[in-house]
Amino acid sequence: MNRQFTRDTLGRSVDDITGSRRMRRNRKADWTRRMVQENRLTADDLILPIFVVAGENRSEPIEAMPGLFRLSPDLAARKAERAAELGIPAIATFPAIDAELKDNSGSHILNPDNVINQASAAIKKAVPKIGVITDVALDPFTDHGHDGVLRDGEILNDETVAQLTEAALLQAEAGADIIAPSDMMDGRIGAIREALDRNGHQNVGIMSYATKFASAFYGPYREAIGTQGLLKGDKRTYYIDPANSDEAVREAALDVEEGADMIMVKPGLPYLDIIFRLKQTFEMPTFAYQVSGEYSMIKAAAQNGWIDGEKVMMETLLAFKRAGCDGILSYFAEEAAELLQKT
Repeated sequence: MNRQFTRDTLGRSVDDITGSRRMRRNRKADWTRRMVQENRLTADDLILPIFVVAGENRSEPIEAMPGLFRLSPDLAARKAERAAELGIPAIATFPAIDAELKDNSGSHILNPDNVINQASAAIKKAVPKIGVITDVALDPFTDHGHDGVLRDGEILNDETVAQLTEAALLQAEAGADIIAPSDMMDGRIGAIREALDRNGHQNVGIMSYATKFASAFYGPYREAIGTQGLLKGDKRTYYIDPANSDEAVREAALDVEEGADMIMVKPGLPYLDIIFRLKQTFEMPTFAYQVSGEYSMIKAAAQNGWIDGEKVMMETLLAFKRAGCDGILSYFAEEAAELLQKT
């Protein structure tokens, strides 16, 4: 039976308890909820990462990342056209190259006609107004899976920086609008900035992977770029310990001082606290990378019927905005933008 709760039932009224402050007033209807919403996600917040392979009309499914494919440069350009139609402002490209092109130093990154540069040229030709962001790390190009030159079990910082700097110039010449060094070598932001400026690329930006953590969330990505099983040892001598937040702030501060135009946190969801700290500390464009492991977990759970995939996708993307992100690199970008276009 219905029961009327009165002052006598509760001891005192709810208005007495809350001082007449009722938080649910602003939640009572759709229009009030929309009116007071603090953060919004739009297509402008999304950056679409894509994997590129050599060839023409080539599309290879990535088993560990349901719904995603490695694309040849011509198909990458078509994907960019679709992204532009959805209002996505930029594409981030990552290469998967044949094993015979890989070596200890990742020298194929210095080939002006490698697939990452082919993709940049094809995308800019097809969609001149979309942004192209290129990763300048060596791990897709090395036969050991590390982000740098490996010698006697050690990743050589300065030799790696020299090679990355040369590669960044080639990527800029191929049409990249933003160079995004993900290697975590000391000094690479300053070296790349100086080289770009010296060679007439003052308008090419740098999005620093300022805080890239030694995370377990990268597994599916390594399948996507063909480095699974290659890695000798781990990357803890250059990636940040997941336990350290103060160190992450110091890393970001150095990259800002060296000339980074934007900073990034990778992975995303496990590091929302880092995103918040960096945005509060530096007050500059701050991005997150919702990495392959985050994507694949959501996709797998959705495929098993354990979660509502669309709702979880949108909730996670909104969480990045709430933490302070100006944008998100996400494999969900195209799917999310299509959903936003319908609402």
